Amino acid sequence: MQEQEIRKAVRNRYAGKAREANACAPFPQVSCCGGAGQADRISENLGYSKEELSSVPDGANLGLGCGNPTALASLKLGETVLDLGSGAGFDCFLAASQVGESGQVIGVDMTHEMLEKARQNAMEGSYGNVEFRLGEIENLPTADNSVDIVISNCVINLSPDKPRVFREAFRVLKPGGRIMVSDIVLLGVLPDFLKKSMDAYAACVGGALLKQDYISAIEEAGFDQVDIIEEVTFPAQFLADAAANDPTLKAMGGESGPSAEVLEKVAASVVSIKVKATKPIIHTDT
Repeated sequence: MQEQEIRKAVRNRYAGKAREANACAPFPQVSCCGGAGQADRISENLGYSKEELSSVPDGANLGLGCGNPTALASLKLGETVLDLGSGAGFDCFLAASQVGESGQVIGVDMTHEMLEKARQNAMEGSYGNVEFRLGEIENLPTADNSVDIVISNCVINLSPDKPRVFREAFRVLKPGGRIMVSDIVLLGVLPDFLKKSMDAYAACVGGALLKQDYISAIEEAGFDQVDIIEEVTFPAQFLADAAANDPTLKAMGGESGPSAEVLEKVAASVVSIKVKATKPIIHTDT
C-alpha cells in the first residue's frame, strides 16, 4: 500500500468519526453513533476511571483508544505534554488537569474535522493551557527539545512510517524527557486479507508492527529505558462481537464476516501494549 493511499484512508475514517460525534452532539447521552455511554464503557475497560471520564467535555471521548497513556505518565505541574493523534482532545484534557495552569498541552492531529471538534471541546471546557495543531505525526509542528513528555493512544500504528514517528518524538523531547504510548502490536503474522485491507489498516490492525519490531523502532530512534508496562490480549469473543457490529470489521472477512477460526487467529496475534521510554541526557565534559 502506498503512503498517500494509507494517509487518505486513515484521514477519511477519522474525519467520519468526528462528523458522527458532531451529529450526536445535541443528544450526547442518546445511543446514536454508538453514544457517549458506549465510548465510556470502552474507555473504562481500557483503564480510565469514572472520575476521568466525567471530568472532560461531552464529546471529547470517542472511545477510539486502546489504553490510557496518561495513567502511568507521572505528569507534573508545569510540564509540557505533546499528544500524537489527539483526536477530539480526550487525553489532552486529562493531561491538562495534571500539569496545571503553569503547564501546557499540545495536541497534533492531521484531520481537520477532529481539530475542529477538539477546539470546540477546549472552548466549552475553558482549557486555557491546551492548544491543537494541524500536522502529521511523522513531521511534528513542534520545536526541537521543547516538550517534557510525548503521549499517544492507538495512533502510531496508523502511521506508514513508524520509525520516523519515534525519531520525531525523540527530536521534540527535552533531554531526560519521556514517551508513554498505548498502541496495538502483533505477536504473529496476520491473515493475508487483513494485511492487504485498507479498512483493516485504518482500523488499527492491518498496519500494526510485530511487538519486537515496535520496540526496536523506539530503541533505534535513540531512546533508552524502554519498558513494556502492560500487555493486554483481545478475547476472540470480543472480536466476534466487534465484527458483528462494525461494518469495517465485517467487510474484512467477506459477506459473512470473519470466520470463528480467523477471529481466534487474529485474537492470538493482536495485543495492546503500554510502553514508556526516556530520551537520554548527554553529559559533555567542559
